[in-house]
Amino acid sequence: MNTNHTSHTSLGPKADKETVRRHNLSLVLRAVRDEGEATRAGVAARVGLTRAAVSSLVEQLIENGFLSESGKTFSGQAGRPGTVLKVTRTGPAGIGVEINIDYVSVCVVDLSGTDRVRLTEHIDNRGALPSEVLARGARIAARTLESAAEQDLLPVGVELALPGLVSGGAVRQAPNLGWNRVPAEEHFARSLALLRPNEPDLPVSSENEANLAALAELWFGGLGPLRTFLYLTGEIGVGGALVLDGELLRGAHGFAGEIGHVVVDSEGPLCRCGSRGCLEQYAGQSALLRAAGLDGDAGVPGVAELERRARGGDAAAVAAIERAGLMLGRVVSGAVNLFDPDAVVLGGIYRALMPWLSPSADRELTARVVSGLWPRDSGRLRASSSAGDAARGAAALVVRAVLADPLAYVPRRA
Repeated sequence: MNTNHTSHTSLGPKADKETVRRHNLSLVLRAVRDEGEATRAGVAARVGLTRAAVSSLVEQLIENGFLSESGKTFSGQAGRPGTVLKVTRTGPAGIGVEINIDYVSVCVVDLSGTDRVRLTEHIDNRGALPSEVLARGARIAARTLESAAEQDLLPVGVELALPGLVSGGAVRQAPNLGWNRVPAEEHFARSLALLRPNEPDLPVSSENEANLAALAELWFGGLGPLRTFLYLTGEIGVGGALVLDGELLRGAHGFAGEIGHVVVDSEGPLCRCGSRGCLEQYAGQSALLRAAGLDGDAGVPGVAELERRARGGDAAAVAAIERAGLMLGRVVSGAVNLFDPDAVVLGGIYRALMPWLSPSADRELTARVVSGLWPRDSGRLRASSSAGDAARGAAALVVRAVLADPLAYVPRRA
């Protein structure tokens, strides 16, 4: 008797007609979004559905406010000209709220991914109660929502971009803010609801800010076909994110990419995380400004002054940035050996400092990457695009949920 038993994983129920139609609605909507503008025939050719099926799906998407059509386009082929389809500039949208150490930035993104409303306030959030900081973010978000409504945009959800270890709706640890186990989504949602008593509550979710900045770089930056990269953002701390084949690598608990707390020198300066000699103690904003003889907590004006001095050839400024580049290169080379990305992208304050930062970082990468694929001036160490940041990545994440299942957002819009 055969006693072997094969264990089968449940594959779930088969797709019914409604599930297939919802999938195809998403397929058509995303095809139009990716093209910018398209005809029914063009969409049918791209997604592999019949013209009749695409027309039915398009009509439903137009009726529910996801697509618009206008004009005629001549393809040069026989047959009637087609109307031009575009995703709507009104209706469903996403709102992203970045809470950082020394600023709060809020933006609204429409279905095409265009940044339509942006409000940023520069304020030092250290020392304030987490509930106060999140209430401040909610107040800015409420003003942003008013501006969005004036453009007939209806954000369907809020994504918080938060520093530190973010999991389960909470900031588990954010050393530079002094936050531990802060239920950020709960605080923010409550504050926003109190500010908008006559409006339906918006669902709130959250993610690490470096992860969302990396996604913004992937979706809106100048990476072209490149899909595997390491992203570093320089702020008061140093954040990191790993993107593998176009997907964010979150790790087992959602904490992957905390490169700012890789130890460079175990006898180095004490870090707010409790360790010594972490990368951000050499390459973070505060450390850079102090090393250059500027106030280490001077924030954005201080970084602008650091760049101005470096351009003028100030020795202390140039030396501070070069040393930060060396430490960055040293840590990043280890990550490159471990992860094998196609590129390393530097964002945040590093983008403006690249002329002085990259040569020393590049030298370390050339010397330490074992594959030999990082020769000097290879171009694989690059500045981030100005088109991507954590707030935009957060808002776009909400929009991608709409694109994935547009019907799920029709009742909410109504």
